[in-house]
Amino acid sequence: METRRPASLAEVVLPVPTGWRLVFVRSRGRELATALGGSIMVPPVVAAPLLLGALVAAVISGSSFAWGCFWVLLTLTVVAVVVLAAAMLFATVSLTVRWVELRPLGTPAQFVIARFLRSSTTAMADLQRVVVIERLSLGQRKSIKVVFHTRTEKVECEPAQSAPLSRVDAQALTDWLTGQLGQVQVPVERQTEVKRDFLRPDEWWTPSHTAQLWRVPVGEVDNIAAQRGVEIHRYTPRAAALYSPATSVILYDPARAYEVAEELRAERAADQAADGAAAPGPAEDEATDSR
Repeated sequence: METRRPASLAEVVLPVPTGWRLVFVRSRGRELATALGGSIMVPPVVAAPLLLGALVAAVISGSSFAWGCFWVLLTLTVVAVVVLAAAMLFATVSLTVRWVELRPLGTPAQFVIARFLRSSTTAMADLQRVVVIERLSLGQRKSIKVVFHTRTEKVECEPAQSAPLSRVDAQALTDWLTGQLGQVQVPVERQTEVKRDFLRPDEWWTPSHTAQLWRVPVGEVDNIAAQRGVEIHRYTPRAAALYSPATSVILYDPARAYEVAEELRAERAADQAADGAAAPGPAEDEATDSR
């Protein structure tokens, strides 16, 4: 799994003449190009097998009906590209938040939310709370967003995947927002959402992989899983279903298995610390010998 370089708050929290700016999207052009590129590529990729089959059939048969089907499919693909591109651009322009400003410096009295084509200013008295939500999967950051709850609406601000804010430590961001908004009595919360809807059996863990992560023999995995409440999934692979129906594979829930790995690691560290504290030092050994 690729590990992205963490970003510092200095890369996303910028002082401006009017106050502090928290940047979610650094480049409007890059964000629009990303949205447009994805929307243009999806329909052709999905329709490619149908288009290729229709083209081969039209070339081989030479019938007008086959050629008509090919041109209809091609037209539908082009229409899908145009519609999806327009929808993606509209959603990006209207919904994506570029930055949020807390104005003025010191004790902010208002905050400004800037989207691609417009911005809105709200009095700080109308801001009820701010929530920093971090989504994790097996201990790895998947995404982060900041949600501003006002009296009338909930504004969700999520950085682009390439933006530095997507790599900023969630606790550091929460602490900075608390320092800025605590002066005006706006609470800031941090929440963590852990992905648990792993597909079966594609993303579940085998006994050997689980044993390696837990640093135990494979034979002990079942007992530990039963003691610590790790859900298991038993299934018969397709090949075995044909030739050996009695053959089955046991897999383990990755989310809980990862939590157990962290628990075991913490317990081993505590045991090592306790053993180190209980072991006599050199001075104690010398004192015992002299007695």
